[in-house]
Amino acid sequence: MTFDQMMLLLPLIIVTATPVITMLMVAVKRSHAVSCILTASGLLLALLSLLIVVRYPLQEVTPLLQVDNFNIFCTALILLAALAVTLFSYPYLCNLEDHQDEFYLLIAIATLGALVMVSSTHFITAFLGMETLSVCLYGMIAYPLHREATAQYPMEASIKYLVLSAVSSGFVLFGVALLYAQTGTLHFNDISVGITQGIADGPGSEYFVVASLLIITGFAFKLSLVPFHLWTPDVYEGAPLPATAFLATVGKVAMAALMMRFLSVSGVLDSPAIINVLTVIGVLSILGGNLLALLQANLKRLLSYSSIAHMGYLLIALMTIDSAITGDGSLGGEAVSFYLTAYVIMSLGAFGVMMVVSDSAHERDHIGHYQGLFWRDPWLAVIFTAMLLSLAGIPLTVGFIGKFYIFSVGVETAQWGPLAAMVIGSGIGLFYYLRIVYRMITPLDYDDPLPVAGIRDVISHGILLVLLVALVVLGVVPGGLMLLLESVVQSL
Repeated sequence: MTFDQMMLLLPLIIVTATPVITMLMVAVKRSHAVSCILTASGLLLALLSLLIVVRYPLQEVTPLLQVDNFNIFCTALILLAALAVTLFSYPYLCNLEDHQDEFYLLIAIATLGALVMVSSTHFITAFLGMETLSVCLYGMIAYPLHREATAQYPMEASIKYLVLSAVSSGFVLFGVALLYAQTGTLHFNDISVGITQGIADGPGSEYFVVASLLIITGFAFKLSLVPFHLWTPDVYEGAPLPATAFLATVGKVAMAALMMRFLSVSGVLDSPAIINVLTVIGVLSILGGNLLALLQANLKRLLSYSSIAHMGYLLIALMTIDSAITGDGSLGGEAVSFYLTAYVIMSLGAFGVMMVVSDSAHERDHIGHYQGLFWRDPWLAVIFTAMLLSLAGIPLTVGFIGKFYIFSVGVETAQWGPLAAMVIGSGIGLFYYLRIVYRMITPLDYDDPLPVAGIRDVISHGILLVLLVALVVLGVVPGGLMLLLESVVQSL
């Protein structure tokens, strides 16, 4: 490996060193503040190191990892989300009846797994990244197990995620094994050649359709797409808020980016059967996620079903990735990247407000907890309302622009079924998002004081302000980001 290649891996090296240094510090003396500072500093340093990476010629670093503009963009998005969750976690965990340091180790190692996933062009590194991320999430979800109140829910959520994540990994491995048996390669770029030769000289196209669908099924588990979504509401509800926020942002971005790279170069989207299956999954996710969210009074469960619907919207654009790369005018690649950015902003903002008014001893995760929020804390109410309206796709927000680009992709590729589901689902979503806003406006007829913001909450409120500004600015003038995403997608 050359020096240039080593420098291209600088973010991965820094994120790898971060938990090691933090563990050494914990061995010397446990300090919640020091562990948080070290983890946040490592993630920030890895983010800044991208300024060095772009100065070197972007290339494939061994056959396992690819550093290009798409990788750099996804790396920056993941590091920003992980940094925000780390800083949100500090005030949340201050009252935890247990050691807090290990939670930051899990965040750093899980972030490393996510970075490996978005760098992967080979199933070996893709699987290692997926399992590194998943194993850390098991611990993050069950972290407040020794809390006196509701201690059963984190363990239940962690076991459900462990079992179903293992099932999804089994689907991926089985599909990869079938592809390798006929193509003799695990590299994404070589699979399309192997599939073409296999169809001509081997078992035929049906064999490769089954193998590809097994892999896509495993990816769909991680993205919470219907009918592989059953773990999502229980895991979201049982996990502590920082773990839920991490799973909803970093976990989804890493998996969507990996799926986007796989679909763009493997040629599996050339099969009409796979397109038909993805269309059905997308429609079911949009309608099922939005309809089930109507029944929820728990905010974490509501946002979990909302995320299912949003991943369904994303799938509309993912199905056109191949045509976007080949340059027939489709906006698929740019739409996916923009929507991922919008989704991270909206999800971090919504979960961030919940973390600011909660702690490990008392999570405010019921809609009733936010009744009268406009009168009790107007600042948080404005931010929460902006995030919810953006999730609903109201104009002048980043969520509206994201849905607009996806709708444009659907029109361009004549996906009328998914588009009809998107329109219906967006209408349904508007109802349950506005229901939360209505409860925040309704005055509270009993005393339920919110936690008083102190010095340790300053950074959390600052992050919320940055997210609010990003939501509005990208919703009003998205052109700059879209120009950037054009070059990002062309590098795939």
